[in-house]
Amino acid sequence: MHYIPCTSEQEKELLIEIGIPKFEDLINIIPENLRLQDDMGMGDALSEFECENVAKSLISNNKIASENLCFLGGGVYDHFVPKAVDAIAARSEFYTAYTPYQAEVSQGTLQYLYEFQTMICELSGMDVANASLYDGASAVAEACSLALSSTRNTKIAISKTVNPKYSTVVETYLQNRGVEIIYIDEENGKTQYSEISNHLNELAAIVVQSPNYYGMLEDWTIAKENLDETKALLIAVSDPVSLSIIKSPGDCGADIYAGEGQSLGNYMSYGGPFVGLLAVKSKLVRRMPGRIIGKTVDKEGKDGFVLTLQTREQHIRRENATSNICTNQGLIALRATIYMSLMGKAGLPILAKMCYEKAQYTANEINKMDNYSLLFGNEFIKEFPVKVSTSAKELKQKAAQQSIFINTFDNDETDSLIQICVTEKRTIKEIDILIDFLKST
Repeated sequence: MHYIPCTSEQEKELLIEIGIPKFEDLINIIPENLRLQDDMGMGDALSEFECENVAKSLISNNKIASENLCFLGGGVYDHFVPKAVDAIAARSEFYTAYTPYQAEVSQGTLQYLYEFQTMICELSGMDVANASLYDGASAVAEACSLALSSTRNTKIAISKTVNPKYSTVVETYLQNRGVEIIYIDEENGKTQYSEISNHLNELAAIVVQSPNYYGMLEDWTIAKENLDETKALLIAVSDPVSLSIIKSPGDCGADIYAGEGQSLGNYMSYGGPFVGLLAVKSKLVRRMPGRIIGKTVDKEGKDGFVLTLQTREQHIRRENATSNICTNQGLIALRATIYMSLMGKAGLPILAKMCYEKAQYTANEINKMDNYSLLFGNEFIKEFPVKVSTSAKELKQKAAQQSIFINTFDNDETDSLIQICVTEKRTIKEIDILIDFLKST
């Protein structure tokens, strides 16, 4: 958008032209008690040059992960992104692509989304995936909504080891739908499955994450066993990189898989945009939200790709729509598709094992120190909680001053837990810098 200044004199001319004495008369339809009376906190007007200088001074306060030691996790990960991902995703035919409503002119877009769906199905062990949602949180919320519509029950059980940001979005989604959300307690960093039997009546689904918010591996099969003889569905949440080396949700009996695809070729980018992953068993395919790409043949027998099963309010009667989701993160899904194609079935497990080995090394070194301990053991892949003897928040700030990024847990009320995540990007030398820092505090 071009910057078009309007001086006080020009504003007066405009008002005279339309026959209005003063600007306030244009907004007098807004009741006086609803108008902002206080200062907006923006200060006096600045010139373009002054605005630019203010923006630069604010930007200088940022500490960029790529220029520091990043051990951040909790759903957003500092994985290496091959330059080929940037190069291909930046091609104009992808970068400027719009909604592929006209299949005959959108075959390239439709094909890569079809490949994206296929790869997500292979990782998750599910039968059908959609062409992405907004992010991991919205994917979990849509999975819950799907379970409610499928079972016609009114309760959702969420393990307390699920990322609390996901749970908050679920609460927002369902707050006006007459749904009861139950939180299943944790024990030693894992879901206390014995509690599930107390909530089976009218239960639509249980949400279990593995690796969970603490990074610990959970057993989805136990959750599924507790749902036997009920209509309740199992929603498995997981990081797709980790799925390359653990038993898939589908193989564990999950009905729905939901996750965040940022780790597949996308940068952390200050928290977005990201890409939500959602896949289901065949029995639930007609309740899937968003876009699903199908493969067919044209009249000459050549392969073709189309939007299919579009149960959305744009295409059928609103009351029959499965969701209000009517778009997808196409460009981010493209990056994930390129990344998974480059890594392949052999490369992704190698990457996950590198994360595992480096994370285990880091955890073992930390566990040797007197003031630090592994809270829940070593059953993790790339991130884990560490119990500290001092304030976790103060330790996080001290680390940042040393250009080391670690995190705390949103649900930790004791201020005694730090979160450490180690991806393939961290070298042993960098890990040892973290260890030395912790030893010195």
